[in-house]
Amino acid sequence: MANTQDPQGHQDPAGSTQMFRAFVDEAPQGRQQQAAASSGPRLGLIVGVIVAVAVVAAVAWLALK
Repeated sequence: MANTQDPQGHQDPAGSTQMFRAFVDEAPQGRQQQAAASSGPRLGLIVGVIVAVAVVAAVAWLALK
């Protein structure tokens, strides 16, 4: 990477400030996409727990009948 200079005039030989700023500017969009993607597995987990409770309740009802 080329040497870059920040607004205060300090040299940033690795250009890491630019990379960090690009990451920070991009992060909110990435978090929104991640939240949307994680809601699918979370919904599946909730449905799975409800189904498991229903099956256990049905088995217990049949066993006590």
